Amino acid sequence: MLNGHPDLRLPNTLNCSFIGARGGDILAGLDGVAASAGSACHSGQTAPSSVLQAMGIPDPIARGAVRFSLGCETTDEEIDAVVQRLPTRL
Repeated sequence: MLNGHPDLRLPNTLNCSFIGARGGDILAGLDGVAASAGSACHSGQTAPSSVLQAMGIPDPIARGAVRFSLGCETTDEEIDAVVQRLPTRL
């Protein structure tokens, strides 16, 4: 599930939730991928993001959130490789 506006957001950042999973568990399967299950200022916490809560995202969905950020040198092939490693079923 996309968290945030579909168009009015940063073009290099995607925050999405994997419903029925925890963001940290998703990241554990993506060794070597630079992504986050929470904000840098709250690292180590398992509580849902306060930003997602303020956006009205229910806690069970917010707990499955992962934020992916792309750099100017990120290639289409790198994006495809990460997508292939994402779980298809939870």
